[in-house]
Amino acid sequence: MRDLTLVFDLDGTLVDTAPDLVAAANHVLEHVGLPPIGEKDLRPFVGHGARVMVERAIGPAGDKLTPAEREELLERYLDYYGRNIAVGSRPFEGAVAALERFQGAGAKLAVCTNKVESLSRSLLDALDLSRFFAAVAGRDTLTASKPDPEHLLGTIRLAGGDATRAVMIGDSRVDVATAKAARVPVIAVSFGYTDTPVAELHPEAAIDHYRELEPAILALMRSSFGR
Repeated sequence: MRDLTLVFDLDGTLVDTAPDLVAAANHVLEHVGLPPIGEKDLRPFVGHGARVMVERAIGPAGDKLTPAEREELLERYLDYYGRNIAVGSRPFEGAVAALERFQGAGAKLAVCTNKVESLSRSLLDALDLSRFFAAVAGRDTLTASKPDPEHLLGTIRLAGGDATRAVMIGDSRVDVATAKAARVPVIAVSFGYTDTPVAELHPEAAIDHYRELEPAILALMRSSFGR
């Protein structure tokens, strides 16, 4: 794996961030006098960004808000989340062990996420994951963000890698679409936040646990990379 670049999505792929993102949404709901919403109901929107989370949480009550009031709630959400970014968030089972193996085997590792870079780095730092990654590209790091393929291709370049020797690992329709547009093989995890079974998104492979990731990558190396 020495000349391979592995690019990971963050929320729903490397880290289960739903507990803290839902807590931030409920903080906003409390502020406007609305009842809290359970994680199960908000979880499908976790990977769509802060603005979508706030809008989905507020629901029809948001129709009465002015644009300025909407922005104030978004800022309140982001402020609360930034201060409580790793209260309940944890790496998915087996993720850290997999990163250690890949790093030890000489692979370049990177994160390509639509979370802003500052929050991405704060989360990775809090969970002691930053040490694994040669590059972290958030939605504001480059001039493009997923599903634009340039976000993924730019991340690979930042990591010092080669797009012809790279694999994307993600959990959503956006991740799969980004990788396909970039002509980079993609492995989808089934335990993320998509409401569509990942096999229906037609990735090159789908896994249910991080123990399955290395065999899936090795199979891709044989088929896609000719060895």
